[in-house]
Amino acid sequence: MDAGEYLEAAVRDVLTAAEPRVDDRIGYAALLLAVAGAADEADRLVTQWQARTERPVVALAADPVRARAWAMLFEARGGRPDWAAGLPPLDLDAEERAHTASLRRPVSDLEGVLPPGPVAEVVKHVAPARPDRVRTALADGDLALWASLAGPHPDVAPVAATRALAPALVAGADPLGLRDWAPACAGALIAALHERYPPALGTWPELIAAIRRLRGGAAVPPPASDAAIRSAELRLGVELPVDHREFLRTCDGLPADVVFPRLLGTADLRAKGAVVILSEPAVLLLSAGHVVEVDPVLGTTVHASFRAALVRHATLLAQAG
Repeated sequence: MDAGEYLEAAVRDVLTAAEPRVDDRIGYAALLLAVAGAADEADRLVTQWQARTERPVVALAADPVRARAWAMLFEARGGRPDWAAGLPPLDLDAEERAHTASLRRPVSDLEGVLPPGPVAEVVKHVAPARPDRVRTALADGDLALWASLAGPHPDVAPVAATRALAPALVAGADPLGLRDWAPACAGALIAALHERYPPALGTWPELIAAIRRLRGGAAVPPPASDAAIRSAELRLGVELPVDHREFLRTCDGLPADVVFPRLLGTADLRAKGAVVILSEPAVLLLSAGHVVEVDPVLGTTVHASFRAALVRHATLLAQAG
């Protein structure tokens, strides 16, 4: 499959499509990652989808074959991840028999040509039938042949639902050769979910509480007094933006974490010419009323406000979780 083309379309749908289409995209992507042997990335994607949408996880497995696929993968993994608690248990022996029968079932040459209905059913049964080579490859346990026949948009649910193949997938067989791409795929879709469903971070105390929770409950400094804030402004020779003062009244700085530098408190804020340095290292700056973030890899970002920079920080923390 063309991984870049697929991901571009999937991200676009997550950002703009109707919610059932979003759920379908995430459900397919999670199974695609699992088939690539990237169970951790699949779990991370579904967990973030749950957190952002608060929709029941059965929305990702509404198709019986997808539900069967997850059940077979969980058996091969030796247990269910936390996100799968909302999926109903299945009789795996019965599911295996039904799946094997579906893989061996001949397919009418006209199947799918007519819209669903009585006429389509009649035509399907009287038209010439033939084995489906893609499904037969799965029934025969030939992952390499399945991958060669699967086409540019492979239906990954049937391969994951094949009980005899699920252990190889969990062990990292990666028939489509997507394992190295999996982290980028999960990261891009999670970022799109966060953009479409931004967290409600409310007041400054709520925002700082969310950042603390995303950091695993790490301690934050106590609030700064109005006197300390005013003393810092006199020393710097500037008046801090209102939202930065509100931040300092909530916590007098923040320690560094995996995605953000240490935010300076009132005692450590310093100026270099007309620029106020807000972090250590000096990658977050206040210049001419703008909050500028300088990243040696990603370049320079101008945030609409200090709060916008912190909201972006919280979003990155959530995506890294």
